[in-house]
Amino acid sequence: MRRGRIFIFLALILIIGLAVVAFVFRQILLPSAQPDTPQQAATVKIYIAGQNIPQGEPITDDVLSTIDIPQGSVVSVMFTVDQRDELVNKTARYPIDQGVVITRSMVSDGSVAAGGPEWASKIPQGMTAISIPTSRLESAAFGVRDGAHVDVSACFLFVDIDPSFQTELPNRVSGLIGPDVAAEGEAPGITLSVTGDGGVQGRTEVETAFQQGIYVIPSEGQRPRLVCQMILQNVAVLKLGSFDLPQAQPVAETEQQNPEAQAPPPVEIPDIATLIVTPQDSVTLSYLVYGGAKITMSLRNVLDDSRVATEAATLQFLLSQYNIPVPAKLPYAMQPRVDNLSYPPLQSETAPTTSPTE
Repeated sequence: MRRGRIFIFLALILIIGLAVVAFVFRQILLPSAQPDTPQQAATVKIYIAGQNIPQGEPITDDVLSTIDIPQGSVVSVMFTVDQRDELVNKTARYPIDQGVVITRSMVSDGSVAAGGPEWASKIPQGMTAISIPTSRLESAAFGVRDGAHVDVSACFLFVDIDPSFQTELPNRVSGLIGPDVAAEGEAPGITLSVTGDGGVQGRTEVETAFQQGIYVIPSEGQRPRLVCQMILQNVAVLKLGSFDLPQAQPVAETEQQNPEAQAPPPVEIPDIATLIVTPQDSVTLSYLVYGGAKITMSLRNVLDDSRVATEAATLQFLLSQYNIPVPAKLPYAMQPRVDNLSYPPLQSETAPTTSPTE
């Protein structure tokens, strides 16, 4: 009896052990041996340009194509195949290259003429573009380029004028001839006569040494007074230089036959810059350009949108702000005499007098 019970216990233990081994093999070892089968992510078809779409052209099914992208990558500005009616028969705002994903900002209502050059789409609504003359000095040594942000300063020359004549002071004067003696019974008359070209109007002063009255006239014309101030800040540059013309000039037949003989096109030195400003600022810039003001652009960081309150630069401001004294009149001076300030010639701008081998 005891042996039978022992065999029964051993059989139960063996059966339980085999069950445990089978469970471990199925739950742990077997899944790791089988390759993982990735679950296929859900995709959505969106529209792209199947071919180059010129600006202003209507968008039809013939110029469209589709691609599959993950559903999580779809954004609201894209057109899915379910939104076909929202895209077809629209008009391209600007040229769309083949393969580019079409977004809502690239198209407009087909009933509205898109028209205009492609760079006009870069101007935000409510803004306008205006061109101003520029040079290497006025464009930060041509550091100002397309898409740069600049601050705009303007310098003016002011003179005193006669309010009635609207002419520059001092006025010119001439002689006045008094009236002749009128005959008895006649009203006296007055006669004005301008003799010569007239002299410059001066003023009467009393000479201090002899206390004699003298008439002082200016030795030269009125000196204009210079003032500079920053008028615009954080202005975007649409273009430095001229925009491309719609059609280039045809090449002569001799040049087409001998392309190697063609000279490289000269480098265009930009003399104009187009800025994106508000309509009011465009009117202001037009006044400054035609009023003879000198306009200068200073380059700034594109990410810097700060505003700084600046003081207008005048001679009085320079003397007080930077503690510049007015030189005293001394009984001696430096030699040679200096009447005008000029930069010394740079080494790169002067031709060598001797060859390097000498």
